[in-house]
Amino acid sequence: MKNETDHVAQPAALGTRIMSVDALLSEAALRIPPYQRPYKWTARNVQQLFGDIATHKDKPSYRLGTIVLHRQHGRLDIVDGQQRTITLLLTIRALVALRLPGLLHTALQAQLRSLGEGMIQPGFESEISQANIRNNYLAISRIVERADFAEDSIDFLLNRCQFVVFELTDISEAFQFFDSQNARGRELDPHDLLKAYHLREFDDDEQVKANTVARWENADSEDLAELFARYLYRMRNWSKGRSARYFGKDDTHLFKGINLDTVAAYPHAEQLRIVHHFVDACNRQSGGGGDGRGMAFPFRLDQTIINGRRFFDMTAHYQERIASIRGKLGQVRQLAEAGSLDGYAGRIVKDIDTYEGRGRVGDGFVRTMFDCLLIAYIDRFGLADLSRAIEKIFIWAYTVRLQMETVQLPTVDNYVLGNNLFRVLGDAITPADFLSRELPAVEHIRSTRTTKINQLFKDMRYAA
Repeated sequence: MKNETDHVAQPAALGTRIMSVDALLSEAALRIPPYQRPYKWTARNVQQLFGDIATHKDKPSYRLGTIVLHRQHGRLDIVDGQQRTITLLLTIRALVALRLPGLLHTALQAQLRSLGEGMIQPGFESEISQANIRNNYLAISRIVERADFAEDSIDFLLNRCQFVVFELTDISEAFQFFDSQNARGRELDPHDLLKAYHLREFDDDEQVKANTVARWENADSEDLAELFARYLYRMRNWSKGRSARYFGKDDTHLFKGINLDTVAAYPHAEQLRIVHHFVDACNRQSGGGGDGRGMAFPFRLDQTIINGRRFFDMTAHYQERIASIRGKLGQVRQLAEAGSLDGYAGRIVKDIDTYEGRGRVGDGFVRTMFDCLLIAYIDRFGLADLSRAIEKIFIWAYTVRLQMETVQLPTVDNYVLGNNLFRVLGDAITPADFLSRELPAVEHIRSTRTTKINQLFKDMRYAA
């Protein structure tokens, strides 16, 4: 969602208006044309919309985004924005059915009654659209019936939630504008959307904000994309026992949490608030923190994210964690080179980087499993019993490589969920609780170009 500070590029000869929800839905000529795609918003989109409204309802206004309309033969066809428009139509219908009789505010009664009588009634033949409309209407009904969705929330939704509305009379120009807007949108990767979201949530002074943004901008965009898609997304989901295949825009909610300035004093939030302010106080006292010195915030993969500055701090923290494992000068590599890892751990660190088939896509998925669980282990226990942890995680991850002729992403995802050491690690109080977990031996090796890995399994007595 966009707020009142957003700016939208305006092409020449284009009619542009700022319209409230009430004004837009009161347009008698408004229509959803038959060429529009099915209505695909789900209950999660509904929850996000109402969550944004609740967060921003104390502001003078809140922008819900843009709507592109094509005026023709007395009609206003929606070219872009039908998903939000239909959701709002369902909301008005639910408010009229469930809240209108009990409203004390007579102006709101009149508004809702007028909207209910004059709204467009979109019809869809698509079964997808019909199912989503039914499910979302029920989800909306549950929200608007709650006591906390009071009359001030209804007033905010109708009168202070707004759209930037572009109206064109040339259909080709309308679609061209729609395509250009969405093409720009497609270029925004999920991590870019998260950056924009957490910048809005930033509560520190402008210098701290500028330094934080500069650090983010100095990072390679592909590295940031990999950090979220390959590591953070999978670690957070796998640790909760959830599938984690492809990270997209619909998954960005995983990296949105609480704003400590606005969240209620829930016990779980108070714990984060105390740690947040304690770390800042220690760094102010010691003169560190802003440039990477001083006390570091104790991040954990499965914790609730603190919006704003701490999100950017967390990103930098896990970039360093990954570099410590994958980087040529990383801490784990240095320990291996120095002979500081005992047992088979040093050999594992070297061989997984040098065996013949390591460059295959499937082998990359397996390596990601290994890296993610090792990062999660270090996140929980530091370097305690690191050699044994590397051995355990290696056997767990590379078992699926040796058992399969080919490995694909669903193979790896299903394997993790069926043999979830992330959950075992999450429940572990000491390293021994994790390291004592028994793993089965590989009975038949079916992989090719894995000679070094095969030999490690045999030497470690995990293969015949």
